Formats: sequence, C-alpha cells, structure tokens
Amino acid sequence: MKRMTLPLIIAAALTGCAAQGGERQGNNGHSTNTPAVKVVGEPVNCLPIQSIRESRVRDDWTIDFRTNGNRWYRNTLPNRCNGLGFDRAFSYATSISQLCNVDIITVIVNTGGPGPINRGSCGLGQFTPVELVK
Repeated sequence: MKRMTLPLIIAAALTGCAAQGGERQGNNGHSTNTPAVKVVGEPVNCLPIQSIRESRVRDDWTIDFRTNGNRWYRNTLPNRCNGLGFDRAFSYATSISQLCNVDIITVIVNTGGPGPINRGSCGLGQFTPVELVK
C-alpha cells in the first residue's frame, strides 16, 4: 500500500495569532471567539482529502474544515489538544485518501529555524456538517 503524507498547515498569519487577535482562551482551552454553528446534518467519520479546501483552528478543541461547494464541517476533538489553539498549525499523515476520526494530528510550532517542531499529537473526532452563524 502506498503511504501518502499530506501536511495541512494553518498559518497563524492567515487566521491571526491568539495574542494579536485579542482572542481569549481560558485554562480549559476553549476560545470565546469560536463562531457559533448550526448543525445541518449527521456527523460523518471521514472527509475525502481532495475535497478539503481550508481548515480553521478555532481553539484547543475545535477545527472547522471547508470542503468543495463551500460546505463546512466542525471537528470537535474528543480530548484537548494543548497548544493547537495558540499555534494554529497541524499536520497529519494517512495511508488512505481520507481524513478520518481515527486519524492523529500533530501540532506544529514554526520556530523560524531549519524546520517546524512537533509539539504533540491528538486524535480527531467526527466531522459534523454545520453552517457558520453570522
């Protein structure tokens, strides 16, 4: 089986660093600025990688994925992923063409040096189809 490594890095410059954006994150890792959503369907276990167009790290517990057709899926991690909400960058590796709730993400810290540093790893949850509430 061919192994594909597909990094997905969310740059702090695109979403704003927590300290610069005025975002507050308490000791529990939940952000006060995570947008409200309306659930519009049943959760799914996987998303095809080729359909993912964007991802936005909201806090240590929450990642929103935008797919083809401007559909959004919220992934609420089953356990806190320390540092994810601050660093807002992660990578993953998968041997199939889907990102699934059994996959592990790795928080990445960009030090400006020879390469990123892995901060820790966390499991994903299910992908719930949502609409962002404006």
